[in-house]
Amino acid sequence: MGKLYVTKEQGDIAKKYDALTYLMNYYPEELVRKSKDTYSTKTHDSVVLNNGFFYRNATGKGGVSAVDYLIYVCGYSYPEAVTEILNKTNENVPTIYHQPVKVPIKNVLVPKKASNNDKVIDYLMNRGIDESIINYCIINNILYQEKTTDNVVFLGYDENHNIKYAGCRATNSSRIMRDAKGSSKAYSFRIIGNKENHSIHLFESSIDLLSYATLMHNRGYDWKGQNFIALAGVYQTKVNIEDSKLPIAVEKYLDNNKEVEEIILHFDNDTAGRNAAKAFQFILKEKYKVRNMPAPYGKDINDYLCYKLGLKSYENDIRATTFDGVKLRQESERGMTTFVK
Repeated sequence: MGKLYVTKEQGDIAKKYDALTYLMNYYPEELVRKSKDTYSTKTHDSVVLNNGFFYRNATGKGGVSAVDYLIYVCGYSYPEAVTEILNKTNENVPTIYHQPVKVPIKNVLVPKKASNNDKVIDYLMNRGIDESIINYCIINNILYQEKTTDNVVFLGYDENHNIKYAGCRATNSSRIMRDAKGSSKAYSFRIIGNKENHSIHLFESSIDLLSYATLMHNRGYDWKGQNFIALAGVYQTKVNIEDSKLPIAVEKYLDNNKEVEEIILHFDNDTAGRNAAKAFQFILKEKYKVRNMPAPYGKDINDYLCYKLGLKSYENDIRATTFDGVKLRQESERGMTTFVK
């Protein structure tokens, strides 16, 4: 028999089917239910299927797709696995079985509050953040000063208003940026001002979020009527952008807020930020209007705010004119108006 070949398109089709769907449809007798959402198999009792994944304890290998299951558990080659799945699905269209992806329940070790927020207020104002916005966050208990370190702590809450996220950032020159133990990025720092506004603004950092709110405030727009989410870090895309997945904070918010129609991206003007914007546009283009609106110049939104306020010199900052060797676009008044609306 000649060597078996499959095309990339055939592989992509086969990879759409997960392991549980494959077994439920074609080998249900193989499945052994261990609990409500957990299965093993008769032939390989070290295999566990749970939370949308499968894992084989005997080899330490696992995955999601039926292709991976046939390779890692059943010993198929990649072409054999793809061919097997396509033959089965073409002959008998499967019923899809989606296991819900569960967010682990954790207790966040929330840092203790200081007796005042003086250093946090000074730090954020020196970054250009408007004092009224800082006070709004303090009053609403989504931002405060840590007792032992004077770090600024950004809080995130779940649907029942339980703290699930605490991100800490130094207010001095040490550049400490960390999440408190037990934090879930599914509930990263955000300001949800008006769910009847069917748009959300996405940022890499909490500082950028507050900076954009300040830009809106300074131009007389109603920033409290907007919905802002910080992703709590740089979003890393896959080598092939089409294989990238949404960060859990965005996925969860969209699952819980079906009325969202528009997503506005404000990522950094660097390679990671540009790739993240491309990935979001690719993933979301079928269901949402996606607008890419990075800072008109500067590395990020906070840089841009500081240039606008004169806290940094654009002419003397190499990051303002180039980043990663790419010349950044220049601001226009029309572009600025679109940027902050």
